[in-house]
This record gives sequence, structure tokens and C-alpha cells, in this order.
Amino acid sequence: MQRLVAVCPCMVLVPGPHLLNGAIDLARARIALGAARILYAGLIIVVICTGLLVGLALGGVALPVSETSVPVPLPYDVIAAGVAVAAYGTFFSMTWRTLPIPIVTGMIAHAARWATISLVGSSVETGAFVACLFVGIVITPVADRLRLPFAAFAFASVVSLIPGVFLFQMGGGLVALAALGGKAPPELLLATIADGSTATLIMLAMAFGLILPKMIIEHVCPDIVTRRRF
Repeated sequence: MQRLVAVCPCMVLVPGPHLLNGAIDLARARIALGAARILYAGLIIVVICTGLLVGLALGGVALPVSETSVPVPLPYDVIAAGVAVAAYGTFFSMTWRTLPIPIVTGMIAHAARWATISLVGSSVETGAFVACLFVGIVITPVADRLRLPFAAFAFASVVSLIPGVFLFQMGGGLVALAALGGKAPPELLLATIADGSTATLIMLAMAFGLILPKMIIEHVCPDIVTRRRF
């Protein structure tokens, strides 16, 4: 779809590691540090949305709100996830020796998400949680063994799950609501709220899915990890 041509280049800018590290800090009662990281990530997301919408406005184009998604076959979904992980890891200078690990993990996680949504009939939020739960279980001991930052390593595996499209569509909806004012149709308001709610729930599902296995493994099996903090 044409809207994906506009939003995909902005997806890589979404500060996922900051959001994940902030969630980990909040879970460990480091309130000030966690809040600062999440606020910083939120400001970056606002700037990304602003730049995207301004750029589209200069070309006389508006970003539409929620549209029906087209189902993707499993092989395409898995291959695309592997390409996204490889691109993200390469962009952030991940070594070629370690890059195959998040690629394979991300491809399997995306297959689990696809099965959860397409076969079980669950929501996209549940699919994201299942995928991130798998990644958290796998990456926690691997990242510690290789002395790699958990947040960056885990986020690279699930970078394609970040709901950037929903965030950008919510921003476009808010701009449209401000422009139309009282003439805005109720459907536009509902679609904007739906996009924002979906993005928030997906981010929460991803954070819980990645953090829970790490905290449980460190608590139940302390011998598996060296408890090195990043």
C-alpha cells in the first residue's frame, strides 16, 4: 500500500531499545531512570511523527487512518521478518558473527505470531506478546553468554513488530481532527483512538513479553545467567 512507502523509512528510527530499557527500569523500581528513558523515547516518536506528517503535507498528501490489513502468507511473513532483523542489526553495526542469532530468533518469533493470529484467531496484541515471550526466553541466556546488551539484542529480533504504522496513523488522525474541528466525522475520531490504543497495547505486550522471561530466569535460575547488568 502507498502509505507503507511513506512510513517504512521512518520505522527504523523508532527508539525501541529506549522503550524496552525504560520498561525494565520501571519493573526493577528504578522509577526516575525508567521514566526518563520512556519520556526521551516518546519525544523522539513525536518528532518522527511530526517530520513525517510535515513532509507529506508539503507534497499535498495526508496519512490515512486505520485501513484493513491484507493477510500475508507464512513464508513471506517469515522471510520479511528475517530481512528486517538483518537490516536493523546491520544499521546499528551488529557484528556478522552474532547477526544470525537475532535473525533466526526473529523469524521463528514471527512464525509464532503468524500462527497465533491466523490459526488461533487471536488479536495482534496477543500475537506480539507470544512472539516477544519466545524471544525473551531465547535471548536472555544467549545475550548474557555472549556479553551483549539484552535490550538491543532482543529488540533487534522483534523490530518488525513495532507498531510504527499505528503511531503514524494516529498522528495523521490527530492532525486531521485539528484541521476539521467540529466538522470532523465521528468515524475519524474512532479510527484515531483505535490506532492509538492498538499501538499502546502492542508496545505493552512487547515489553511484558520480553521482560517477564528475563526476570523469571534471573530469579529462578540464577546459575544460568551471570546477572551482569547492561
